[in-house]
Amino acid sequence: MTNDVLRGLPAQVNAQCRVLVLGSMPGAMSLQQAQYYAHPRNRFWPLMEALCGVDPGLDYATRLQRLQRAGVGLWDVIGMCRRSGSLDAAIVRGSEVANPLPALIATLPSLQAIACNGGAAHAAFVRWVQPALPVMAIALPVLALPSTSPANAAWSLPRLLEAWEPLRPLLDSPHRAAQQAADSDV
Repeated sequence: MTNDVLRGLPAQVNAQCRVLVLGSMPGAMSLQQAQYYAHPRNRFWPLMEALCGVDPGLDYATRLQRLQRAGVGLWDVIGMCRRSGSLDAAIVRGSEVANPLPALIATLPSLQAIACNGGAAHAAFVRWVQPALPVMAIALPVLALPSTSPANAAWSLPRLLEAWEPLRPLLDSPHRAAQQAADSDV
């Protein structure tokens, strides 16, 4: 069993980011394809379809554009580590190098929440990022959400959607735009 040194994917964030979704470290398939949440059984993209209308059937570049337009940015807490396979439990303790999230967060004036996709992402955020956050970011809500990974099979998509629902008011979606238009007509 080898523990390969893995390097994560680049941040997919723009200046209008209101919700920064942080994973721990991309899985093997995501790293191979250089795409966030590439495993076909990962529920992230179907969840984003339900929350902000991003069609998981679109090509990856278009999904990223639509996600950013909805106010969502993607990155990971861990930028480099040793791990065999895809599971967070296989990350070699002490090999982790955190991404420079405090510096990124300082450049996001519209940021309203940080959403950790899974317990490992949240634990890593609390350990390495939270203590180094800029003063203006300390009050940001940090949500520990259940993982969308196929390894978290106990959570169905409807159950995940219920847990991730607090993000909906922060996201732009076709449904939200139609509701806002209807409200302005009243």
